[in-house]
Amino acid sequence: MDSSPNIHIGILKAKEIEFVLVGKFEMSGTNQNCFGSCVARNNKGRIELVNNSKTKAMGKEIIFLPCNLSADQFEIKNVKIGIDFHWEQNENQTFQGALKLMCIDEEVQVINICPIENYLYSVISSEMNANASVQLLKTHAVISRSWLMAQLEKPVSRKMSEAGEKDGEYITWFDHEDHQNFHVCADDHCQRYQGITRAHNKNVVLAVNQTMGEVLKYNGQICDARYSKSCGGVTELFENCWEPVSHPYLQKVVDRPSIEITEEIDLKIEENAEAFIKSSPPAFCNTKDDKVLNQVLNDYDLAAKDFYRWKLKYTQKELSKIIKERSGIDFGDILDLVPIERGESGRIVRLKIIGTLKVLTIGKELIIRKWLSKSHLYSSAFVVERENENEGIPEGFILYGAGWGHGVGLCQIGAALMGEKDYSYKEILAHYYKNTSIEKA
Repeated sequence: MDSSPNIHIGILKAKEIEFVLVGKFEMSGTNQNCFGSCVARNNKGRIELVNNSKTKAMGKEIIFLPCNLSADQFEIKNVKIGIDFHWEQNENQTFQGALKLMCIDEEVQVINICPIENYLYSVISSEMNANASVQLLKTHAVISRSWLMAQLEKPVSRKMSEAGEKDGEYITWFDHEDHQNFHVCADDHCQRYQGITRAHNKNVVLAVNQTMGEVLKYNGQICDARYSKSCGGVTELFENCWEPVSHPYLQKVVDRPSIEITEEIDLKIEENAEAFIKSSPPAFCNTKDDKVLNQVLNDYDLAAKDFYRWKLKYTQKELSKIIKERSGIDFGDILDLVPIERGESGRIVRLKIIGTLKVLTIGKELIIRKWLSKSHLYSSAFVVERENENEGIPEGFILYGAGWGHGVGLCQIGAALMGEKDYSYKEILAHYYKNTSIEKA
């Protein structure tokens, strides 16, 4: 294990946790060793541990410390990944480092403790295919490290907005919340971290080690280096997705080589956004090359490839039901979805939902994506067509969309293509994060 500082990662929380200790682990404060199959339950605020059919009453928390840091592992059963997204599923995951169990409310919280650089080995292997180009892996090592350190430094008061309806609008944003019992979670909400389940290969280790401690900085501050799967051709402003703070390094970037840019269209204007989204302009992320896509998309991501430009159809019944279930508000029949404000990438920041029973403007982009889908829309960059109106009520809607994710910062698929075209990781970072420098933290 590396000697870099430790980080605590929240893996899951459930009433009962099944896990297997592969190797020998010491239970902190007990001088007892533990190995093999285990079940942990929250029994009235204390951990009830069943190890190899023997039940032990423990305290409110327990830490299993590996006796051999490089060899001992533990497997957690039924970890839910992709929570609320279309790829949500359970899988067994294997980790190295220490295992911490805590009684939280009526459940058991699972926390993995490991060095930051080892955490990055897993993040890069989990966020993308470990067989990606070395330049892409180096790029992701720097931004994942930067994002993590920026979150740890961010004041708690700026991590989440207050939600609520006011003056006919429901505007909120979600970001990295202040996790009280660990630094970051293991799912897409923070960064994907799946232990050594998707074993990192030598290139991942090389990429992390060769960029050891490197972070992006702007004016001496570590950058909050955001990234998404596909920007759709143009990246978005930070403040259009999260808190109303402008980061000069998270601005609009046209995802093409600068020598190919003849003009920059203002996608905040509705007709320009519609023309852009309904076309397929050239961009680094406009690719169907399997070699490139396989670098960024893991097996469960590959279920969908139409994300640079996508199309979604709803009947009136389907859409009104989804919005009611996802929002908790009965809009009645949906008459229209009207963009009120778009960002630099064409993503909708404020959307007016007009129903027969309710009219409400919602934002920012994540709420829009949540309320209009059983999981999440690929992005909020879309235009709407109403179908077959009957006495003013559409029988259905077609959404034409662009991109996958919030679109802020680095575009993973665009960066993968740049890596294939022999751009260095420093050139890739300079493309997506303007006027930044790479420095040792």
